[in-house]
Amino acid sequence: MFKMDHLINYIKKLRQKMKMDWDRHVSIQDLLSDRWETAKFYGFGKGTSCYNNSLIQGDVKVGKNTWIGPNTVLDGKGSITIGDFCAISTGVQIYSHSSVKWSTSLGKLPLEYSPVKIGNGVFIGPNSIIQMGVTIGDRAIIGAMSFVNKNVPENGKWYGVSKKS
Repeated sequence: MFKMDHLINYIKKLRQKMKMDWDRHVSIQDLLSDRWETAKFYGFGKGTSCYNNSLIQGDVKVGKNTWIGPNTVLDGKGSITIGDFCAISTGVQIYSHSSVKWSTSLGKLPLEYSPVKIGNGVFIGPNSIIQMGVTIGDRAIIGAMSFVNKNVPENGKWYGVSKKS
């Protein structure tokens, strides 16, 4: 017979182990799941880890040894490709589709789709947003809380917001 006390005690032990091993606290779902197993389930590359509380939808391909942080959104409805040795920080949102025209036309216009491509060795800082159709070159750095709506070249640095005409 299931007893709630057993579950609570098990979660407490997992929290203590996480604190001792990694000096961190994570959500219960991330205590109960393995980041590398989650990445493997989605077919991501060897050595890649992905927090269980990430939203992953559509066509998302991720290379090897990439870290996908907690509370991320990978909206691959129009396709997302992420290379090897990337860091997709906490709260990053990557979109490959848009409902702006559909919504503002009261449903007369279709949703828009355009793939996102992120090269190898890319760092995307916390809480950044990558818009559909963007390509980010190898070894580029995207600063925290950036809004990326234009392509970023290889070794490029992007910090903040830029208005696309």
